[in-house]
Amino acid sequence: MVVWFVGEGPFAALCLERLNRLIRPLEGWALTQIITGLPTRSGRGMKETPSPVEVYAAGVGLPVKRTGRLSQNGELLDALRSSPPDVIFVIDFGQIIREPFLSAPRWGCLNIHPSLLPRWRGAAPIQRALLNGDPETGVTVFRLVPEMDAGPVLCQAAVPVGPDAAASELYKTLSVLGADIAVEGLGELLAGKRGFTEQDHASATIAAKLAREEFEAAWDWTAFRIHNAARALDTSGGAFVVLKDGGRLKLWRTALSDAPEGTPGTVLSLDPEGPVVSCGAGALRLLEVQAPGKRRMRASEWARGLRISTGDRLI
Repeated sequence: MVVWFVGEGPFAALCLERLNRLIRPLEGWALTQIITGLPTRSGRGMKETPSPVEVYAAGVGLPVKRTGRLSQNGELLDALRSSPPDVIFVIDFGQIIREPFLSAPRWGCLNIHPSLLPRWRGAAPIQRALLNGDPETGVTVFRLVPEMDAGPVLCQAAVPVGPDAAASELYKTLSVLGADIAVEGLGELLAGKRGFTEQDHASATIAAKLAREEFEAAWDWTAFRIHNAARALDTSGGAFVVLKDGGRLKLWRTALSDAPEGTPGTVLSLDPEGPVVSCGAGALRLLEVQAPGKRRMRASEWARGLRISTGDRLI
């Protein structure tokens, strides 16, 4: 089983790490190409920043090829025509995959997608599941087709979503689980014990890219909604609330509280774990926050620094 891997982002790097560990000891399997995008440039000196996939590959001594537009890379196109792989994993890669990549490999291009397709097709499946308060999510291994996340499914597995599970936790859990079932599914495919199953397209839901305005929460929301925003956005820059002085307080970790309700934005208690704040419905305990220009810190430390008292309004 000759495998190519194409990816860029953090989820792709986590999947590659697990796939590499699984494939390396398998007789007759080989990860022969790792392909990633060009470095980004940022900062005052416009310093190059390699992709997370390249960082992982370099760290373990795996050769990696950088590419601009994949469909125009002559070296890779020649390799694809002369010695096509059995499968290409394409994960967290910022380009549309076109022919001949889609059909040249024996088993096509496979994606490890962190949702139970056809639910949450699109760019932000983990975030949408958490924002929606889904009690369950999962990971799907499917074959790429021209339509977004609509290809036939090789295998999938579900996982419960705990009440305090955050995106960072799910990225790790689903990358490992996805790589595990992908290798298992490919083995069964080779043995003729498994095939591809078409998705139920009528039940598809879309995980649209996060919009800037979705990062701002408000104390008149329900505690459940604010909590979901905090845990959904912990890998995307963080949800925030605007305080009465106009500053933005990022909410990195929160927990639901059973404290009695009060006026939204009012501090109900100051516990060692963090202040409890009343919301539009229910109450929320702040555990880890970040004030403008400050580091991330325990919410209890933040409250002490500002001499916040029970009964104070944060808005």
